[in-house]
Amino acid sequence: MRKIFLLLTLACGLTACRTYEKINYIQDVKPGEESVIDNISTIRIQPRDMISIVVSCRNPELSTLFNLPVISYQAGSEFSESGSSMRLLGYAVSDEGTIDFPILGTIKVKGLSRKETADLIKAKIVDGNYIKDPVVTVQFLNFKVAVLGEVSNPGTYSFEGDKLTVLDALGMAHDLTIFGRRDRLFVIREQDGKRNIYQMDMRSVDMFKSPGYYLKQNDVVYVEPNHVRAGQSTINENNVKSVSLWISIGSFLATITTLLVNVLR
Repeated sequence: MRKIFLLLTLACGLTACRTYEKINYIQDVKPGEESVIDNISTIRIQPRDMISIVVSCRNPELSTLFNLPVISYQAGSEFSESGSSMRLLGYAVSDEGTIDFPILGTIKVKGLSRKETADLIKAKIVDGNYIKDPVVTVQFLNFKVAVLGEVSNPGTYSFEGDKLTVLDALGMAHDLTIFGRRDRLFVIREQDGKRNIYQMDMRSVDMFKSPGYYLKQNDVVYVEPNHVRAGQSTINENNVKSVSLWISIGSFLATITTLLVNVLR
């Protein structure tokens, strides 16, 4: 009896170790060790992006010439009078990477960051002697990523900052479920007419070196389910089959138990 107990304890310990290896993040990290961040990526404007650009200064009348109107909308309709909500119109970046800006005309913004775009427009306004002290603010209006698969809250998430990582996206989706494979996370990216798929192992610090670690507009993050979840999905495809399967298993276990009891007698 004691040997059986020891064997069961050892088996549980080995199982716990294997579970730890499967679900914990960055297991090979060395606390206190510094590493160089050599692939940091700032989000840059791409064709078909939607961006808002607001110019302000001491004299509101001057800045109004450079700003698109703020519209109100209600239940899917848009109109220029009062409504339930307000929305700032944005600029659609063309396939050539340009926008048509009031007064200044066509400006190429492809590949620029928010700050670089703001500095460019500010310089053009000052150089043209339109405003001496402009303040230019640039925001993304359609920056979003989809987080799918074995996460607690899958969906599409919008972002307003300049840098978004895979960990940020998983945080917005409330982290992986216990059934998500930490070694099978994929980032699907479409850019310049090409589709790239990057695989990451969340258990290793090597994930920080992946080109997919810093996300871009319209990236898709997918977490693959483990074998347990896949098995559950197969069983639950048909409730009748599922019930029949468990009844069969229960009947089989009951038969085995009866046989063992008879043998032990």
